Amino acid sequence: MPESDETLFEPFELGDETLANRVGLAPMTRTSAAADGRATPEMARYYAKFARGGFSFLITEGTYPDEAYSQGYDDQPGLATDDHVEAWRRVTDAVHEEGAPIFAQLMHAGALSQGNRHADETVAPSAVQPRGEQLEMYGGSGDFPEPRELTGEDIDDVIEGFVDAAERSVEADFDGVEIHGANGYLLDQFLTRYTNRRDDEYGGDVENRIRLTAEVVEAVQAATPEEFTVGVRVSQSKVNDPDYRWPGGEDDAEVIFTALSDAGADYLHVTEEDVTTPAFEGGPTLSDLADRYGDAPVIANGALEEPAAARATVESSADLITLAKGALANPDWPARVAEGRSLETFDFQRILQPDATIDESEVPASD
Repeated sequence: MPESDETLFEPFELGDETLANRVGLAPMTRTSAAADGRATPEMARYYAKFARGGFSFLITEGTYPDEAYSQGYDDQPGLATDDHVEAWRRVTDAVHEEGAPIFAQLMHAGALSQGNRHADETVAPSAVQPRGEQLEMYGGSGDFPEPRELTGEDIDDVIEGFVDAAERSVEADFDGVEIHGANGYLLDQFLTRYTNRRDDEYGGDVENRIRLTAEVVEAVQAATPEEFTVGVRVSQSKVNDPDYRWPGGEDDAEVIFTALSDAGADYLHVTEEDVTTPAFEGGPTLSDLADRYGDAPVIANGALEEPAAARATVESSADLITLAKGALANPDWPARVAEGRSLETFDFQRILQPDATIDESEVPASD
């Protein structure tokens, strides 16, 4: 491999997992499950190819944890039933056969749900209509509806849903879970000031607004085996509001990353459109801030497709990186970079249009 890229190919201990390099697969919504949320055989082959291509760990697309309000998209996979567990075992087996661990990302869509076969309404911390419009590439159109405000009992159900799904993840032979606290979905709606107008212990200052995410991490840690990895994903930007920034700046970052570390997160996965740029007006990146104020390994995501950017991020603040667009264009990105081979350019129109469903060309033939 080129000497300059050696940093990316050093092993790393993430909890009980010994990773072969510093490059993982980012979670990406692909809406390719069966209508009832079961992972498909095609998904097993799709995920396995990334492990075969050298990615040292994989994080699944956002997976809904309960049969109430959490599903966000039609044909999104779930971890809410025993049937889901059985279906995901095909995927975890296929990935493990290629020698990599795989983590299930657990996601509650909240007010951004635009396809839920289990509910006719959406829920959120407060009855605030989301900004922006539904995502056409995931089957939606038009404005988001105004959600119903969650009660205290509802919040308990949300936490229980994450815990139950994490326990099912153990049964499905996942190596860990990632709690999705980013990108505008339910947990991020609690963190965001303009979507959270509550006056109870989950609203108000940033210490209260990060409380639910921290409680979910803590509860999932308590319910799963010690060797099971429990990470959390955090962002400022949202799928429906890409320019949002935490109003308290670095002070908010300190509270957020401290709270998630204190809750027992095994890693902090920070993601932005370009994670190499300052988190606020000048100053450190979000990855820098997670490293500065958190007490867990940092995974960085966003505009790291070029090896130079990936390497610089690992050398400066992150322990690991994840790739989305770079992985879709190059399912063997780590192998290519290690061998000094050229990389393909990501083609949005070809891969993610007219919708994000996995194309036949992305699924290797079965043996």
